[in-house]
Amino acid sequence: MDAAQPLYDLAPLVRLMLLGAVIALGPLAWVWLRNRHHAPVRRWQALAVLTLFLTFDLVLFGAFTRLTDSGLGCPDWPGCYGNASPVGAHAEISAAQQAMPTGPVTHGKAWVEMIHRYLATGVGVLIIALTVGAWRERLRGGGAPAVSPWWPTFTLLWVCLQGAFGALTVTMKLFPAIVTLHLIGGLVLLVLLCVQAVRQTQIAKGLPPVAAPHGVRALLWLCAALVAVQVVLGGWVSTNYAVLACTTFPLCQDRWWPDMAFGQGFQIWRELGLLQDGSHISFAGLTAIHYVHRLAAYVVLLALAALVWRLRAAPALRHQRRWLALLAALQFATGLSNVVLDWPLVAAVLHTGGAAALVVVLTWALCASRAASATQASSAPSGASRVPA
Repeated sequence: MDAAQPLYDLAPLVRLMLLGAVIALGPLAWVWLRNRHHAPVRRWQALAVLTLFLTFDLVLFGAFTRLTDSGLGCPDWPGCYGNASPVGAHAEISAAQQAMPTGPVTHGKAWVEMIHRYLATGVGVLIIALTVGAWRERLRGGGAPAVSPWWPTFTLLWVCLQGAFGALTVTMKLFPAIVTLHLIGGLVLLVLLCVQAVRQTQIAKGLPPVAAPHGVRALLWLCAALVAVQVVLGGWVSTNYAVLACTTFPLCQDRWWPDMAFGQGFQIWRELGLLQDGSHISFAGLTAIHYVHRLAAYVVLLALAALVWRLRAAPALRHQRRWLALLAALQFATGLSNVVLDWPLVAAVLHTGGAAALVVVLTWALCASRAASATQASSAPSGASRVPA
């Protein structure tokens, strides 16, 4: 990076915000045209579901950005060498690429990084629209709104915080703790939007939460907690590039318990590849990061298998049950592929996407259900758990 280039250059901020508004016009126009003859609650429900879907896509593209080493494709924030696009920074990027052809700054990586920022800005505009709409419905009166306006308001504040972590990801040069927090923030954003999408759908379709048999809700919460911990561990593996510390399965380095340095691997506040004292993290430290994630995966998969089995007693949650079974299998397959196939890009992106989808489906199941006796659960309408777009 050019030492003369400031880490923060707000000159292109207004143009980026306008571009985000233009990007958001497409989904907003689609929702309005598709639902113009429906009641407002239906339009807001459609917008909430679409925003959730686009945010999920943003998380996937964020994983692609990280896995292609494009996180520093533009070494300043929010633009690229003080420009709103890599086109205006052609000379600077060319000079950086010529000096280091396989370095962090190339034309391809710059475009990947900036497209990620454009998409994030567009999602932010959609969340602003949800917030304005919720408060507008509240001020109009005429009954309680489908979702409290404080939900989208908090979501808007959260997406601003997520943007701040995105900026720190660049300016702190892929600091592992910051990158992991950025990933966690994206998944929390999915949870917030999923809650709103499910509740909007319940109101729009007149579908109350379905009754879940005794113990199912507790198992749902347990799996949600375990998946959350596993996501953090997986993010720590990815941001420390520890996937290839073990290249065999089920053994690691031909041993059931390889040499590991937990103190190094889980020293949180440090630069990428270094320890707090400035020395390089050892291979044993990277092995500890990888193997803890693998051991936790066994626990998560067993818990998900138990949940899928238990959900047989909740026919109204059959859609969530099928998704959970499919996603658990996907996570096992992609996780194994990352280890034995030398971390292929498609498998790595799908592994992140599967984790995000598990978070969404578990949130969906929790919001679409309520605790009840087995008798009540068996009499609940089976269609109440659907969340149509």
